[in-house]
Amino acid sequence: CDTGRGKEINGEGLLGLTHGLLSAGAKRVMASLWRVNDASTAHLMKVFYERLLREPKLSPTAALRAAQIEMIQTKVWQMPYYWAAFTIQGDW
Repeated sequence: CDTGRGKEINGEGLLGLTHGLLSAGAKRVMASLWRVNDASTAHLMKVFYERLLREPKLSPTAALRAAQIEMIQTKVWQMPYYWAAFTIQGDW
């Protein structure tokens, strides 16, 4: 939860888990900007990875967008609280 947030350090900017993973060599990182519901996150990630695997030409950002749109269209998960916290950092 809220893995996309970090601590602001003068002269360095925002440092946190995302920065550490990118510095360690990850090409991109998906992170949440606030605490999110476990069940809705599991559903979002399931749809996200299904899109990536089924549509090889789909970029990670497009797969995230498609997963978020699917969440919006689901009555249980349509509120932004459940899907809007996620962002992709790095090479997108």
